[in-house]
Amino acid sequence: MTTDIKETVHAVEAASVLRLLPARPRVLALGEPTHGEDQLLHMRNALFRQLVEQEGYRTIALETDCLAGRLVDDHVTSGTGTLDEVMERGFSHEWGAFAGNRELVRWMRAYNEGRPESERVRFAGFDGPLEITAAASPREALVALHGYLAARVDAELLPCATDALDRLLGAEDRWTEPAAMMDPARSVGRSAEADRLRLLADDLVALLDAQTPHLLATSSREEWDRARLHGRTATGLLRYHHAMADPSETRMTRLCALRDLMMAENLLALAARGPVLVHAQNSHLQRVKSSMQMWQGRVEWWSAGALVSARLGEEYAFVATALGTIPHQGVDTPPPGTVEGLLYGLPEDLALVDAPRLAATLGDPLPTPRESPWFGYAPLDPTHLATIDGLVFVKDVRRD
Repeated sequence: MTTDIKETVHAVEAASVLRLLPARPRVLALGEPTHGEDQLLHMRNALFRQLVEQEGYRTIALETDCLAGRLVDDHVTSGTGTLDEVMERGFSHEWGAFAGNRELVRWMRAYNEGRPESERVRFAGFDGPLEITAAASPREALVALHGYLAARVDAELLPCATDALDRLLGAEDRWTEPAAMMDPARSVGRSAEADRLRLLADDLVALLDAQTPHLLATSSREEWDRARLHGRTATGLLRYHHAMADPSETRMTRLCALRDLMMAENLLALAARGPVLVHAQNSHLQRVKSSMQMWQGRVEWWSAGALVSARLGEEYAFVATALGTIPHQGVDTPPPGTVEGLLYGLPEDLALVDAPRLAATLGDPLPTPRESPWFGYAPLDPTHLATIDGLVFVKDVRRD
């Protein structure tokens, strides 16, 4: 069996990844089974550099706040701000502190230096402005969208004035109340003001779409793209806050689904601009349903990857990452009957595996699912192998 498995293994290089696919995808997604390990981020950086330099990918999208990510994009494309500033303010989830992310931003800025605009590599966050314990206020997105339209269309076409938005939004801490994540009664999302804001946001987005020819004639494509980002974010956040106020048993299912829907909408917008490289947790990128065990039971939802794949077909590709050990987190040598255990027996420390071929080689019954001793690491589900285009296996993840 080890010999058969070895025949599915390749080097982790851009050319090897693309050889696994029927054609170069418009969206090429690389997943990870845990966050915050710089060894995995350095591997991602090396692979993405090759795909930019050799295959013409021009956008790198990470699982971080789509609005804050504009600061990073401005820095890598035009040098705005310092590296320290954009790492502190341009990433959510405190991911600006990871050395691998800093390395990526530094390389993107160096790559773009002196290049014409059409050849520069862009940065994007594709997550919503969401943290574990709270969701952002829709103020930034709504006010920016309203301001863009107010400067370019007749005033009588606008559904409201800026001061009306400000009154309805009220204090920021109404929206960012941490207790609302666990207690729907603490959420502002179903107040009369929030309901009115949802209608106004919908009207503003409709006006943005209806005025597209005029707006593209009177502003740059970049300004129009950012206005559309603000529109998606405003409506997405208001939906999310509405779901936070839902007292029903489906509340967490709705929240998980809405977050991935926001991710998918951002990825599709980026893909419309050109080929995109994506990095996020495996569960956000897989084609099958994602699931999580929560305090009220198991929740299931369609991930961003599943939604994008349904729209783009073969223009979406997903390469997952699996690993053997994370000694500093108590993740020891995988059991031999698991996929990770079988791959751990190979001599390579880092390998790209043809996942569908591996699934066919293993046959039935599939290997036993690995159990994680640490909540921050999600092992590979063996039933997903046939739906993954490639699998990067990292034998041992160690701290630098």
